Amino acid sequence: KMAFLALTATRVATAFSAATLRSVGASSSSAASSSRRSLTNAAAVAFLDNRNRGASASTTAGRFLSQSAAAASTCTSSITALRQSTVVESELEKNLGVSHPAFDIISTDIVTEFGAYCTLYRHKQSGAELLSVSTDDDNKCFGITFRTPPTDSTGVPHILEHSVLCGSRKYKTKDPFVQLLQGSLQTFLNAFTYPDRTCYVVASQNTKDFYNLINVYADAVYHPRATSDPMVHAQEGWHLELEKIEEPLTYKGVVYNEMKGVYSSPDSLLQRDAQQSIFPDNTYGVDSGGSPVEIPNLSFEQFAEFHQKFYHPGNSRIFFAGDDDVANRLEIMDEYLKDFGPSPESKPASTIQWQ
Repeated sequence: KMAFLALTATRVATAFSAATLRSVGASSSSAASSSRRSLTNAAAVAFLDNRNRGASASTTAGRFLSQSAAAASTCTSSITALRQSTVVESELEKNLGVSHPAFDIISTDIVTEFGAYCTLYRHKQSGAELLSVSTDDDNKCFGITFRTPPTDSTGVPHILEHSVLCGSRKYKTKDPFVQLLQGSLQTFLNAFTYPDRTCYVVASQNTKDFYNLINVYADAVYHPRATSDPMVHAQEGWHLELEKIEEPLTYKGVVYNEMKGVYSSPDSLLQRDAQQSIFPDNTYGVDSGGSPVEIPNLSFEQFAEFHQKFYHPGNSRIFFAGDDDVANRLEIMDEYLKDFGPSPESKPASTIQWQ
């Protein structure tokens, strides 16, 4: 088609040139010849331009077909993903309001942005509150948080956080925390002391390992060896050592040494002084981590009393998150919570005073 159009254009140009020669006479032959050459060149340019347009059109068509195929593939994948998402959401929605005879359901909610289906429970016997969050995340997470406001800077919440992970009623090994770090499939394993609360958190992608971590942590916080063995308090808190007979006694202890390092940091000192200056009349006016000057004033009796006062399930918040079975969550925690009766004084005793 392109060749035919080019030939036709050339013939038209030639005929036009001949007519021009006849009308203007021999005197115009030079101009006609130039016009003919120009028209012929224009025809050739038109032919090349059309050919390029044809090639470009072919390329564009190819690209369009390729893009259409890619779009169709993407659309199919999106539809498949949407169907799978709908199935997952349908399964997760079944976890809302799963019942257990030992728990009352307080409320349910859906956090759409995170695909989280949440149910808040209260244990009937102990009063512990448990938040169950069902998601399609295979990294399952569990935590227990106690409100633990100190009244002095002896560091009792911090020392207790270390001590409860030094053996328990079921797990009598000296240091189960270290063994879990080395031998479990955990993706997270730690504990934290804040100015007003203490948190114990574990996570794992393996369901069996996850439930094992929960058992170790739950038994540790509710039934620790530390409250009946003064050696744990001495090891994690403070004790006196004599390295050489001619030298004086020195203070040692895991938390004591840790806080000596903290108090050697100017930034840490500034932050603590600022907080205590702003809140001199409530729990934020003392150091929950412990001051090296005050830690040796903590007795074992005070240490054990603090655990008894604040580590009751009624003063705790328990949470689960992940894709494990909700009924199993409730059953595991009931095994520990059923050992405790109600403690109506626990929450009022740990209330943080406003200032």
